Amino acid sequence: MSPTTTGNYFTYIFFLSFITLTLALTWWAARRQSKGASGFFVAGRRLSGLQNGLAISGDYCSAASFLGIPGIVALFGFDGLVYSFGLFVGWITIVLLVAEPVRNSGKYTLSDIMAFRLRARPVRVAAAASSITISMFYLLAQMVGAGVIASLLLPISPNVAIILVGALMVTYVLFGGMVATTYIQIVKAVLIVGTTVLLSVLLLQRFDFSLDHLLQAAAADSGKGDRFLEPGLYFTNKLDLISLGLALLLGTAGLPHIMMRFYTVPDAVEARRSANWVIGIVGLYCLMTTILGFGAAALVGHESIFAANKAGNSAAPLLALQLGGGPGTLGGDALIAFVAAVSFATILAVVAGLIISSASNIAYDLYSQVLRRGRGDDRSEIKVAKGATVAVGLVAIVLALEAQSLNVAFLAGLAFAVAASANLPVVLYSLYWKRFNTAGAVSALLVGLVSAVALALVGPAFMGPKGIVWKDAAPLISLMNPGIISIPLGFLAGALGSLLTSREARSEATYDDLKVRSLTGFGAEASEAGH
Repeated sequence: MSPTTTGNYFTYIFFLSFITLTLALTWWAARRQSKGASGFFVAGRRLSGLQNGLAISGDYCSAASFLGIPGIVALFGFDGLVYSFGLFVGWITIVLLVAEPVRNSGKYTLSDIMAFRLRARPVRVAAAASSITISMFYLLAQMVGAGVIASLLLPISPNVAIILVGALMVTYVLFGGMVATTYIQIVKAVLIVGTTVLLSVLLLQRFDFSLDHLLQAAAADSGKGDRFLEPGLYFTNKLDLISLGLALLLGTAGLPHIMMRFYTVPDAVEARRSANWVIGIVGLYCLMTTILGFGAAALVGHESIFAANKAGNSAAPLLALQLGGGPGTLGGDALIAFVAAVSFATILAVVAGLIISSASNIAYDLYSQVLRRGRGDDRSEIKVAKGATVAVGLVAIVLALEAQSLNVAFLAGLAFAVAASANLPVVLYSLYWKRFNTAGAVSALLVGLVSAVALALVGPAFMGPKGIVWKDAAPLISLMNPGIISIPLGFLAGALGSLLTSREARSEATYDDLKVRSLTGFGAEASEAGH
């Protein structure tokens, strides 16, 4: 039985069990959540720091990392470490600068903190455009991952798998809101971290728990020798390495689906506690996925990984197959089926969080705060959010069907670049610069967004022989990730937009109010009473 077409009872049992569990959680959450907008968008702000930390970890440890990082490490060695450790260090920015201020200053979305001091309508429109774009790139990464898993294990095509994931994620959000999304993410966090630890232990056991032996074997079987353990195989351009590192370091604090989770806890203390839990969980996870990448290089081999999926997204499942005993063995079939099912659960959990984030941007920012000028009621907001859930799901499915040749870690890296270029400058300037005004905010959001997307479109991922759109055209820039250019542009646009336009009396007058609220929580949104 080929590892690329394995289909057995284990596969069906694990997949159906996880899908049944998540649907049961959705049904339970639909009965449990409060009926207002707060219940739908932020689970009534009743989660503990541990619960939210697990949920954020489940949201953050995505298919892009579980499939993409081992794939890049297995194919390109040392350079893949930039993705794994970049995901971890991004949390330092959150803990030090934004976790508590965001919880204290906002209500449902990251746009709340951006619009606190400024003219709300133009800022919310630009912020919603940026946040939805970020969520869409991240959604594509998860949906492409679903196609990879399906092609490995299920008797359905990748296209059918993408459509199935889209239908399930819409169902979770429509009926369960943030409560269902949260508990699905908690279950998924436990599963994904437990799985990576289990696989790492089984792997290291093969090499007498010696990392040195593992790395030597990985280099020997990579076909690249010692170069496999040195920089330069993937990032032939050093600027690309720096660019991605910047995006991962700074982008986490601008990811809308991650930052809105800080509104689900009752106060800033629990927000910081959430972030602290995430650091431990994500740190362990990133270390394990790196080890799995080198293990895949050593035990599966470059040729087998590349043959199954040219972007390397099949490395982790194929490693599980080898660790279980190989193709056709009971242990191999069981372990790859379990890992694939966990990967699928990972995808479902993350896409649910992304969908509810995008729906919040549309229903709360655009509909309630812009079109209705803040006069929207809970009932209409939830109705619009559910309509937006269906619309975003359909768009994500269509785009994912066209993006299957891209590495999922690359797509996630692009989302980080947009977040660091557009959202982060506005959040930091709003919190820490009194002179900042509406023109600066809109400039930063639009310049950061447009420059990041435009630079990606004219780079080698979309143009040239490896591009997915213009294969016959030479790329205009050599950068895979645009962060090194677009991030400074976003910050510069925010500064120049503020300095070259007139001062805003309201913005400067409310700066101290925002400062007090962000630091003390005085006036912050309160959690709801019990169910």
